[in-house]
Amino acid sequence: MLLHLLYATIAVVVAVQLSAFATSIYLHRALAHRGVYLHPVVALPMRLQLWLWTGINTKEWVAVHRKHHRHTDVEGDPHSPVLEGLWRILLGNVYYYTREAKNAETLKTFAPDIGNDWLDRHIFGFGLAGVILGIAIFMLILGPVWGGAAFLVQASTYIFLNAVINGANHAIGKQNFDNTATNLGFIALLTAGEGWHNNHHAYPTSARFSISRGEFDPSWPVIKMLTWMRLARPLKLAPKME
Repeated sequence: MLLHLLYATIAVVVAVQLSAFATSIYLHRALAHRGVYLHPVVALPMRLQLWLWTGINTKEWVAVHRKHHRHTDVEGDPHSPVLEGLWRILLGNVYYYTREAKNAETLKTFAPDIGNDWLDRHIFGFGLAGVILGIAIFMLILGPVWGGAAFLVQASTYIFLNAVINGANHAIGKQNFDNTATNLGFIALLTAGEGWHNNHHAYPTSARFSISRGEFDPSWPVIKMLTWMRLARPLKLAPKME
């Protein structure tokens, strides 16, 4: 039993972290803000990762996120703790996200450039199919009970970390810039850099989220490595603060 628990724990940690990096680098920096270019050799595995373990629809995610930037913490923000309350976002972020993601006008207005290729139309646009396949893979590797439990834990953890970014990172933490977002360094370590949210709202198109000395953006070394391999190219960078 202890061995099964160890394997399940490793699977959860790996899945959550891979999803975090795919979300931050591919969905957020590359698609939503066009801050970094990713070669298809890199982008495709990240798309597959998100499809299997989260079921995220790229067009919906980008549209909701871009709307959040257009109406940050004012009327129209899909998931603002300022408007809805911190605990409602922490515990119910998936509801607010889903409600906005199913708004056809939001998709048309904020993401007309996303989710239009063949893979999106025929494969990745069907999030439920990805999740079912992801559950099957977990069960095949870990067995029905441990695999099913591990998939549920990794999915719940991913959802909660996103809720923390949308909630806590607009309510508590430090600020380098005058906007309503905040920086939480320990959240950045868990979410591939997303915890540097105040920095991001100041420079949303920057491929690097860390700005001040002592800030570490886990996605940035990955982007630099991919750039060295000629599989990525940062398009915009925020200036460093002393």
